[in-house]
Amino acid sequence: MSESKELTYSDVSEHTSKKDLYLVVHDKVYNCSSFVDEHPGGEEVLLDVGGQDATEAFEDVGHSDEAREILEGLLIGNLKRQAGDPAPTSSGPPSSTPGKPQSASDAAGLGIGVYAIILVGGALAFFAYQYLASSSQNKS
Repeated sequence: MSESKELTYSDVSEHTSKKDLYLVVHDKVYNCSSFVDEHPGGEEVLLDVGGQDATEAFEDVGHSDEAREILEGLLIGNLKRQAGDPAPTSSGPPSSTPGKPQSASDAAGLGIGVYAIILVGGALAFFAYQYLASSSQNKS
């Protein structure tokens, strides 16, 4: 793209048909018209977010690096925010660079925490069972 075009939400919202489809992802505007038929998730998912901010929908799916490269090839400009426009979606990769996937170490943090909670809960249950079993034998 030789020249960076600036489009408003009003401009983007006029492009919602299969043959003329614009999407906004991370405040960048993409012309997805040529990709609608090739989209692996089907055309309906693109048409549902056509003419609007699709950042949350794009990130929630967890697109591959290849999908992000294809998206970059469809870039036509940047979104020019104006008063009254919808607020940008907060969903997205935690990295400071939009469009970069979350690293494996970031994703693993929650998994380790869940295992730690399960381990501690299991240990508490075991010791509670031992305590109750020994106190019921002492009463007999």
